[in-house]
Amino acid sequence: MFWKLAVAIAAAVAASFVPALSAYWFWILVLGVVIAFVIEGVRIVPQQSAWVVERLGRFHGTLEPGLNLIIPFLDRVAYVHSLKEVPLDVPEQICITKDNTQLTVDGILYYQVTDPRLASYGSSNYVAAITQLAQTTLRSEIGKMELDKTFESRDDINRQIVHALDEAGRNWGIKVLRYEIKSLTPPETILRAMQAQITAEREKRALIAKSEGQRQEEINLADGEKQAAVLRSEGEKQAAINKAQGDATAIRLIAEATASGVRAVAEAIGDKGGLEAANLKVAQQYVEAFAGLAKTNNTLIVPASAGDVAGFVATAMTVLDKTRQAQAAAKA
Repeated sequence: MFWKLAVAIAAAVAASFVPALSAYWFWILVLGVVIAFVIEGVRIVPQQSAWVVERLGRFHGTLEPGLNLIIPFLDRVAYVHSLKEVPLDVPEQICITKDNTQLTVDGILYYQVTDPRLASYGSSNYVAAITQLAQTTLRSEIGKMELDKTFESRDDINRQIVHALDEAGRNWGIKVLRYEIKSLTPPETILRAMQAQITAEREKRALIAKSEGQRQEEINLADGEKQAAVLRSEGEKQAAINKAQGDATAIRLIAEATASGVRAVAEAIGDKGGLEAANLKVAQQYVEAFAGLAKTNNTLIVPASAGDVAGFVATAMTVLDKTRQAQAAAKA
């Protein structure tokens, strides 16, 4: 403000030395002062911003977004705050776990100014305050857990840090929205040991899976063989039943055919000339069988005495003669 008035006074003094403007130096001075007051008294606040105004060194109010007027020389804009959500990178630090293992932790938090007055007068530097508090809370939470637990409890650690920062941030006019752990890095020796443990666990799972597969394979093979044996025995059983039924049917049919043949022969014998025809047939088959036996086999079966063969032949001839006589008599 003072340099603006100085410029207005300098312009008026310069105009007094110019003959054409010497009569208007006073009006030039008044115009310069008015312009300085307008420039100094009008404030345009951007959206999502808050300007804290002090009057004579004491808090007077907060300028809202848009056009605002203040009293020059009495009022001044002491603090300017952004009401947007602001990401703040928390520096990397080394924490000690419950099992005395060093762990390098890196995180980021998000905060927002909710009360411009408290943000201006509640802390000399609220950014440094929440950063230090976040690091302290993080070390405290990590110290309560063992190394393996820290990797599983990121969400719990984040919630605890947000809760602690939010409690403290109420006095600073800010609200901590969330905290996120970006990385958890144990020492190189721990990393190698963890990698070896993971490798051993994977090999163990692979062996278990392989043995389970072999076991299931053997079960499947045994079950398949069992089912095949059952099906095979069922097939053999059905085949035996079918064969037995077929043999029974064949025997029955042969018996029926034999019985029919016997009945037909008996009926034929009972007819006129049937007995003689039967005797003739028997004699012919006897002679043919005896003749064929001598031709087709090197071993010849003969009766106990040659006279018996002649007797057989004589008997056959007698039967033939009687048959012929009977046939002739029948024709006469």
